[in-house]
Amino acid sequence: MIFIIAFYEELQYNHFNNQLWLRRQNHIVELSHAIYVNLVKLSFYPLTNYHLIRIRIWKVTFLNDRQIAILNLVSEKKKINVASLSEKLSVSQVTIRQDLKMLEADGMLKRYHGGAMPVSNDDMLRRLSVNFETKSQIAKMAASLVKNGETVLIESGSTNALLAAELGKKSGITIVTNSAFISRFVRDLSNVKIILLGGEYQHESEVLVGPLTRLCVKEFHVDKVFIGVDGFSQSTGFTCTNLFRAEVAKSMAQQAQQIIIVTDSTKFNEVGVASQFKPHEVDIVITDSKISPEDQNFLESSNVNVITI
Repeated sequence: MIFIIAFYEELQYNHFNNQLWLRRQNHIVELSHAIYVNLVKLSFYPLTNYHLIRIRIWKVTFLNDRQIAILNLVSEKKKINVASLSEKLSVSQVTIRQDLKMLEADGMLKRYHGGAMPVSNDDMLRRLSVNFETKSQIAKMAASLVKNGETVLIESGSTNALLAAELGKKSGITIVTNSAFISRFVRDLSNVKIILLGGEYQHESEVLVGPLTRLCVKEFHVDKVFIGVDGFSQSTGFTCTNLFRAEVAKSMAQQAQQIIIVTDSTKFNEVGVASQFKPHEVDIVITDSKISPEDQNFLESSNVNVITI
C-alpha cells in the first residue's frame, strides 16, 4: 500500500487523451490500482503507468508501509528512539534514520538526537496521516447518518475533515464549522455549502475559537453535530487538549439534537486537559473495533449508541 500526501496547484491527468485539471488541493490518497482525488474515483490504471500523471507541485511525499508505521509509532509514543523503531520494524537503524530525515524534511515529525517526536499535536496534516484508513472508514459511517439536504455542525479534527469530504458525495449538504482547515479541504466540492464561524484563529490547528465563535454558533439549530475528541477515560469522560476548542464544542452541542463523537480507538485511555462531555451527554460514538470491551460496555451502560467499523 502506498499513501501520497500531495499539495499542488494543479494536476493534469492524461490517460488515452482524457485530461482533468484540479487546482490548489490538499489530499491524502491511497494508490493501489486507482487514483482517488477528493474521494472521487477518476480512472483505473496500473501503477506502472504512473508516469502519465504530471503534477505541478508544491510538495509530494510518497509514504511506504514502514514510514506510515513510523508516523503511527511516533504519534502513539510521543517520543521514541531510533533503536526502538529499528527493533519494532525489523530494519536497520540506518534505514530508520533515512526515513526520519525524509519525514522531518516534509514536516511530518521532528527529530532529536537519537529519535523522533511529533511536530505538533495540533498539526492537521500530520494528524490526517495517522491511522488514515481507519479514520476514512469512520468518516464513511458518520456520513451515512446524514440525509441529502441536511445542515450539520462539524467541529474540528482530522476524522471530521474526512467526514466533510464524504458529505460531498451527497446533495444539498450545508456544513457549519469552526475549522478553517475543513473549509479549505472541501472547498471545491460543489455539493457542499460551507458556513465558517468567526472567532479567534488558532494557527496550527486552523480552528476558530473564543466568545465570537460561541456567539455565532447560537444562530444555528441542527439535528446533528459531529465532534472529534483527544481523549476518553471512564473517570473523566471525553476530553480535549485545548480549553478554547472544548468550549466551542460544548456550544455546538447545545444547538444540536444529536451529539455524535467520531474518533479512532487510539483516543481511548488518553486524557486531555479540558473536559468536553460526560458519557450520558453523548448520543452516538463512532469508532473502530479496537475499542476495549470495557469502554464500550461503559458507554452503552450510559445509553450511548456505540457504532464500530
